[in-house]
Parts: sequence; structure tokens; C-alpha cells
Amino acid sequence: MLLDIATIGEVRRSEFAFTAELRSAASHLDQETGLLFQRLCSADLGDVRCKVALDSPDFASDGTVLSGATAIVFRASLARTYESGFFAGGKLTFTSGGNAGVTCQIKDHTVLSSSISFLLWVPLAHPVAAGDAFTVTAGCDKALTTCRQKFNNLANHRGFPHMPGNDIIISYPNSNDPIFDGGSLFSS
Repeated sequence: MLLDIATIGEVRRSEFAFTAELRSAASHLDQETGLLFQRLCSADLGDVRCKVALDSPDFASDGTVLSGATAIVFRASLARTYESGFFAGGKLTFTSGGNAGVTCQIKDHTVLSSSISFLLWVPLAHPVAAGDAFTVTAGCDKALTTCRQKFNNLANHRGFPHMPGNDIIISYPNSNDPIFDGGSLFSS
């Protein structure tokens, strides 16, 4: 008796097990086609649409672990100095130690007096030890101001921050609002 037909979708691995997603034929309706109009940028940092060179020393650095406090927090030193939060949302890839080859996302990056601290989103499988080497790349929150100020990449921003939202679309005219006569809200 045939109960269901599905295909295997995303496969995720954790420390002790893996999860395989089963997708029905209806999952094809969830696929993105065409442009997505949203406030934030739809490109991923460093992809062909974004065009930011993540291998540049302005956006990436090599580092060394100074001490590991827990499986998700550790202190480190970097080859260059960056402001707090610069690597939040970025990626950290270990190049030596027990976690060599593992890439993880950074939740927060804080500059301390003589070092920096990284907070990761998920715990690592192996303890972080002093002397472990890694590379780290900048993070992006996909906002227009970040694209302009942090990456100087405004020409490649793929968001629509000035598109009116639902509040404008479902609102109604009242005496305190500008005149809604079909003309422009901005004077020439």
C-alpha cells in the first residue's frame, strides 16, 4: 500500500544525529521565482549579486584562540583591529585544532581591552583550545545603511527600503495626512 511519495530535501547534521527533510510535491510551490520585493537585501554577502570581495583584508582576518571559555564563547586575537559587532552574523572557519574544517556562524563579536570575544550561535562538537587558528569573515544584516557604510556597496544593494509597507497600503485618508489626490507626495 502506497502511503506517501516524497523526496529528500535539506539534510542537517548535529553533534549526535542527522535530520533529513522529506518534501512532498507541494514543496515545488515554495520555490522562489522572479524578484523578491522586500526591505532588506535579497543577496548573500559575497555572492555574484552582492559582489563584495570577502577575501579582502577589510572584511576578513586570520585569528588565534587565546582561551576557550565554553563551547560557544572564546577569546581570540586577530591580525587587524575591527570595531565591536563587525563580525556579528559572519562566518568563522577553524583551520587547526579539534574543530579544523568546521565553519560556524557568529552571533556576536566584542572588542575587549587586550583581545576580542566571539559568541557563536551553536556549540562546537570539540572544545576550543588556546592556539587554535581560524579565519573570520564580516557579517551583514542586509540593511541599506550597512551596505553603504560598512561595505561601500550601495550600487549592489538588492533591497527596496523605500517601498511603502502594509501600513501605507491599508491606511485611509484623514484630515491630518497630506492630500491623497493621486499626485506625488513630494513637491518638486
